[in-house]
Amino acid sequence: MKMSIKMRSLSHLVLATALTGLMFSCKKSSVSDSGTSNADLQTQSDDQNRVSTESDAAFDDVNAVMNDQATVTGSREVPTVRYGVVTEGVDTIKTKPVCDAVVTIDTTVNPRKIVINYNGDGCGIYRKRTGTVTITIPAGVRWRDAGAQVTVTFDLTIQRVLDNKSIKLTGTHVYTNVTGGNVFALNANSTSAIVHTVTSDNMAITFDNGAQRTWHVARKRTFTFSGGLVIALEGTHTEGNVTGVSEWGTNRFGNSFTTSITQALTVKQSCAWQLTSGQSSLVNSAGTTVITFGLDKDGNATGCPVQGAVYYFKLVWTSNANKTYTVILPY
Repeated sequence: MKMSIKMRSLSHLVLATALTGLMFSCKKSSVSDSGTSNADLQTQSDDQNRVSTESDAAFDDVNAVMNDQATVTGSREVPTVRYGVVTEGVDTIKTKPVCDAVVTIDTTVNPRKIVINYNGDGCGIYRKRTGTVTITIPAGVRWRDAGAQVTVTFDLTIQRVLDNKSIKLTGTHVYTNVTGGNVFALNANSTSAIVHTVTSDNMAITFDNGAQRTWHVARKRTFTFSGGLVIALEGTHTEGNVTGVSEWGTNRFGNSFTTSITQALTVKQSCAWQLTSGQSSLVNSAGTTVITFGLDKDGNATGCPVQGAVYYFKLVWTSNANKTYTVILPY
């Protein structure tokens, strides 16, 4: 199951890479009504997708690492050795719950600490990660309990192999197991969903041009089982009259933006870990970009694709002067 969730992250990464260069690719020389170039609009869309994708992938790693540890999940009530890991004291995890990192755990301090040290080896051809993600867990907190909270601190640089561009994520997040339960214990007999939330008011991003910005994050991750694991991502913040906001702040050009999830972004294990449905909306000073997922080549919603087939997404950008550009492409 841990590897399956990692495959989901890889799928999102491929999608984010695919979106790069697509936005307004047929009108590269034009300028929007607000005076923002299409190149800038492309960059803003790419930035948002990369930050969302990479932070989400890091939280998949956090899930995998915490659920490997009995003294963290509360899955066992006594000190034990699990998956070859001594969970009382200081140790380096011997297995590879994260494919491109070495993980250490220290249960002798309060709060307890797990550090994911990314080594830059990569898990494929798409990215290389270096730096750390640190999880601190107060003594007495068991991750499987309802309301359990841990702090996740990023100091992580991600290089995209396609163009060698890097972003750096720093800052702290509060990660909450709202309902309680262990994601990796979900099965066909499970009757309840497991809900996690991620919030941050100081996720700092350093972009490839050196610009530094701070974003807010408010996401809900809902895990269920239906022929396999199903993961739905939603926004939980309200900004003005906009609901379902998952990220908001200032882009690299100094303009404010909000990203809302208007239909839950849903990934299904039974559909080969494809993003099968969902819609997001990015609003900035130039206009609104709406991306709809889980479509056929004609832009219609579809079920799991047949063998050899693929999903499509539809990207619609509407300027503040109501000029619209639409593209449908596979992912």
